[in-house]
Amino acid sequence: MTDKPTAAAREHMHKLADRGLKEPKLLTKDEVISLGQHVAKEHGRATEAEHEIAKKAQHNPEGITAEEIKTLCSHVTGERTAR
Repeated sequence: MTDKPTAAAREHMHKLADRGLKEPKLLTKDEVISLGQHVAKEHGRATEAEHEIAKKAQHNPEGITAEEIKTLCSHVTGERTAR
């Protein structure tokens, strides 16, 4: 069983995603990795393409494009409406 993130952690991730949608290339390497880790944990909810981008974000955050960052951020912000 996986631990659910705290409300503060979820809020932080959603704020990061909102910022990433507006200015994706201003996110730091660590922020991109965090987004990738978050989406990678969403086994049943993330699409195959989102999982591939999440893996890339974790292993090569400097090589990820602005559109790929926006895809990860859209997934995170979409969780808010799905729950």
